[in-house]
Amino acid sequence: QVQLLESGGGLVQAGGSLRLSCGASGSIFAINAMGWYRQAPGKQRELVAMITKDGITNYADSVKGRFTISRDHAQSTVYLQMNSLKPEDTAVYYCTSRQVWGDSWGQGSQVTVSS
Repeated sequence: QVQLLESGGGLVQAGGSLRLSCGASGSIFAINAMGWYRQAPGKQRELVAMITKDGITNYADSVKGRFTISRDHAQSTVYLQMNSLKPEDTAVYYCTSRQVWGDSWGQGSQVTVSS
């Protein structure tokens, strides 16, 4: 079992920045990748960014050049630095981890970008 706890959401003006954090506990040795998805009202959940245990990153085209995913040395915490935020980035952001037996999800953090 892997448990995920997120923090760092909030309200920001367009052009501003926020940083999301996600701490993992439990069977962290089994985590192959961690990352973030988001879901805006009326839309499907979509991938934002992922980072593997080898440090390989993957970003949605819509956030490339603005968002940066990183992790700590122990690979138990992942961060999402979000710069140049746009109103269309408004969504609930979910942390996720991928293990051999399946995925774990955080509780979600609201990010609201005002125009």
